[in-house]
Amino acid sequence: MTTSRETEELNHPTLRRLVGEVDALTLADRLALFKGLIPGLARELSPKDFESFIVELRMKGERFYDATLNPGRGRAHRRVMGERDLEGR
Repeated sequence: MTTSRETEELNHPTLRRLVGEVDALTLADRLALFKGLIPGLARELSPKDFESFIVELRMKGERFYDATLNPGRGRAHRRVMGERDLEGR
C-alpha cells in the first residue's frame, strides 16, 4: 500500500478493509464521509499542516488523472510530481 517511512507502521490490512468497505458506498456517501472527516483532521493539524495535506490530496488526484491519460507508462514518464519527488526519493 505504501513505501513511505511515515506510514510503514500503519495497520495496512485494516486500512485496506476500510477502503474496500468505503469504495462499496455510493459516490455521494463517499464524499459525505470524506467531508465528515475534515473537521477532526483540521482540529488535530496546524493550519500549515492542514494546507500541506490538502496540497497532497490535489497532487494525488493530478497524478491519478495523468496516469489515466497515459496507461502503461511508469512514474518516470509522468508529468505530475509525486510524494517521492517532493521527498527526494
